[in-house]
Amino acid sequence: MPTTVKRLHAALSEADFPAEKDQLVQYAQRAGADNDTMHELNAIPAETYGSLAEVERAVSFGPPQNERERAQRRRSHDKPGLAEQAKDVTEHPIVSELGENRGS
Repeated sequence: MPTTVKRLHAALSEADFPAEKDQLVQYAQRAGADNDTMHELNAIPAETYGSLAEVERAVSFGPPQNERERAQRRRSHDKPGLAEQAKDVTEHPIVSELGENRGS
């Protein structure tokens, strides 16, 4: 079961920002955060977060329900360095039709 915004806020209620990922995990452990929240915090990129809102954008609160939500999440992604393989990108039309991309 994915975490919720309410549980994330409770886990980081004592956090001082800006904070590194490791510091956020320590704050959550001291606050007695549940396993799902700890799992999501451990999965965020290792960087400095300036506010709780930035942490919210990095944490996954559950899988997007439809293609529109997945596309919206891709557009709002603001963390640099994410590999293309980690993005939810559809297959190129040439590859899906011919089984290969002849120009590359």
